[in-house]
Amino acid sequence: METFANQNPKIKIVDVENNEAFWGSKKYALTLGIKKASNQLMIFTDADCKPASNDWLGEIISNFSAKKQVILGFGAYQKASGFLNKLIRFETFMTAVQYFSYAKAEIPYMGVGRNLAYTSKVYYDNRGFISHMDIQSGDDDLFINEVATKENTAICFSKSSFTYSTPKKSWKGRRKQKTRHISTSKHYKTKHQFLLGLYFISQLLFWLLAIASFLFIDWKIPLTIVLFRFIFQFIVLYKAADKLGQKDLIYWIPLLEIFLILFQFSIFISNSSNKPTSWK
Repeated sequence: METFANQNPKIKIVDVENNEAFWGSKKYALTLGIKKASNQLMIFTDADCKPASNDWLGEIISNFSAKKQVILGFGAYQKASGFLNKLIRFETFMTAVQYFSYAKAEIPYMGVGRNLAYTSKVYYDNRGFISHMDIQSGDDDLFINEVATKENTAICFSKSSFTYSTPKKSWKGRRKQKTRHISTSKHYKTKHQFLLGLYFISQLLFWLLAIASFLFIDWKIPLTIVLFRFIFQFIVLYKAADKLGQKDLIYWIPLLEIFLILFQFSIFISNSSNKPTSWK
């Protein structure tokens, strides 16, 4: 980075000095970087992310306007072999479908730090991350949950605007990562917690009741209902998967959905009794 800075005066390096109150906090490091910035438009990604194209910055910036000061992008994961890779990409895809859809419905509630942009005005008007500085995660979703409104938020899902990250390769690593992520959802606004909770509960109840129905009533009735749901789900998600470059997952949806529900449910139970792990 020092070499890059010597070659380009626009690059600024921020040294994060040891601070006992905030040491190890990503939010503290981001705060120092934001305060060092000279311009008003700020775009964020992670160290392990790679832009899908050289047009990434231009695509994101094109969505800013006098009113739109928060831009939600898509942070995808690279495709690889194995079921875990499919599950990670499916969860990422479904999360994006949710926060893009809610934003289009004028109920923005989160974004991902792998591909996110907002103005310095939004940051300073909200006093940065001060309301949740003591929470390890949330520099992206909690911040957006606080500042995003139907007036100031736009979405960017052109394929040249994506970023790609390397996914976890072990179940243990993925579980640890998701445990940290999910721990922030309890700090969302009440209406967002309700909507997201209702969606998860509806999925869980659908499968539980479907299994019970096969056991206690004529199997043709629950089979018809399950097939109708799959067809309707396929029609809706196929178009979304095409837009977000995840079409290879579409035929795995029934199996991936069941595994994801069980995986998330186990993390919810774990989070209720354990303290989330911190950044290292």
